[in-house]
Amino acid sequence: MDVNEPLISLSNVSFAYEPSRPVLTGLDLELAPRERVGLVGPNGSGKSTILALIVGLLRPSAGQIRIFGKLRTRETDFHEVRGRVGLLFQDSDDQLFCPTVAEDVAFGPLNLGVPRTEVRRIVAETLQVLGLAGYEDRITYRLSGGEKRLVALATVLAMQPEVLLLDEPIAGLDEEATARVMEVLARLPLAMLLISHQREILDRLTNRTLRLTNGRLRPELSCRGESPPA
Repeated sequence: MDVNEPLISLSNVSFAYEPSRPVLTGLDLELAPRERVGLVGPNGSGKSTILALIVGLLRPSAGQIRIFGKLRTRETDFHEVRGRVGLLFQDSDDQLFCPTVAEDVAFGPLNLGVPRTEVRRIVAETLQVLGLAGYEDRITYRLSGGEKRLVALATVLAMQPEVLLLDEPIAGLDEEATARVMEVLARLPLAMLLISHQREILDRLTNRTLRLTNGRLRPELSCRGESPPA
């Protein structure tokens, strides 16, 4: 992959859940290495659909998806992508399916073939960073909504991805947990696509923001009075 090539490139991508109701129509998007892009738009406009297309959970009806320098069209093309791109779902219950917190966080690294001794270290460190030390044996479905959100983020970070796709990462978190998550994300030297309705997180974490309107993306004018993060 050329170092100057975008990590993710969507070119003239269209998608519809129903033929008569297109969601994306000729959409273009590029994400450069270490770039952080915010996605905004009305509920139901297709922001989450974009993230699902990038990891191959959905397929476009037209256009091209190129990730890490390779055209991705078939299911097998996305196996590599899912090992290198971490997706935080909007609904944490879609992400958590193991009985305990530790098992959920360990699932991704184990699936990638990471040795169990290393996985135990990754689980402990990831939970510690997110303020979840001691949660290892907690039953996942008994957690509060905010706790589930943090555990879902832990499952993504434990994969040690090269790119993060974040769908409302601080939704349902209290003030303390929000500050912790924003601090963690701000430190990560990763490219990100971040969906949020909260201007605070966009202003702090993104280089630029795009608005999804009528199936296409356009630059969103920033109201911040300082330069975005490098």
